[in-house]
Amino acid sequence: MDINEELKKAQILVEALPYIQKFNRKIIIVKYGGSAMVDEELKRKVIQDVVLLKSVGLQPIIVHGGGKEISKWVEKSGMEPRFLNGLRVTDEPTMEIAEMVLNKVNKSLVSLIEQLGVKACGISGKDGGMLKVEKKLSGGEDIGYVGEVTDVDTTLIDSLLKDDFVPVICPIGYDDEYHAYNINADDAACAIARAMHAEKLAFLTDIEGVYKDYNDKSSLISELSTEEARELLAGGTIGGGMLPKLNNCIDAIENGVNRVHILDGRIPHCLLLEIFTNKGVGTAMLSKDAERFFNTNI
Repeated sequence: MDINEELKKAQILVEALPYIQKFNRKIIIVKYGGSAMVDEELKRKVIQDVVLLKSVGLQPIIVHGGGKEISKWVEKSGMEPRFLNGLRVTDEPTMEIAEMVLNKVNKSLVSLIEQLGVKACGISGKDGGMLKVEKKLSGGEDIGYVGEVTDVDTTLIDSLLKDDFVPVICPIGYDDEYHAYNINADDAACAIARAMHAEKLAFLTDIEGVYKDYNDKSSLISELSTEEARELLAGGTIGGGMLPKLNNCIDAIENGVNRVHILDGRIPHCLLLEIFTNKGVGTAMLSKDAERFFNTNI
């Protein structure tokens, strides 16, 4: 046995201790998407992270997308996936496919969690009237059955957490007429984080985090405030895909979420690195009252 290697493991556990204590029983929303959903090895590591969070006393909730899988099945059905301003045009046939695919993805994640010995329950925003929506327009244009969340009923989520389940939520909601709508998973995660007064909201993405200048990889920002984020948005240096994410982050922070993390889901165990280590990975946006990320005495 290499005692130095074993001591390194012990040091990692000691470093994680104050974070485990601080976040015990706190709600952590994980928006799960990108490459981490389609790479089986990465998928397994994300689920391991979620199970570990649950096992050491945190209360994780997964909100997942499935865009790449939906596009695959739309094409298999002989249709062409269409997007307008980055949002999927969702007609009735596409909506049927989206709901079937998202439910399939949902149950596969539940199965992975259950295999690791933790109880999980897969639900959609339709269950218990959790996610109420109205039609979302894109630049004033109708894009079909795409919903903007107007209200979140947390009754079902609260019950699942109380009974020690990990809720796994797919972003489908109802309008006032009980028509089903597809919801952007980032928007759904943000709305649920606000309603649950989550301690943390973590976006798993296919980028390293937020850059002052995307072309300069040394300009990765580890921490920023909402004011700094607004300055970045106003400066015009933020790329298209990051714009709605940053706006979602600001919205979450201003509605009671303490920390929002933008993480590179392609890094194995990125959730554990961000939540339980002094250095972390990705970008953390903090509320005014949140303790600084690099304060090792938390």
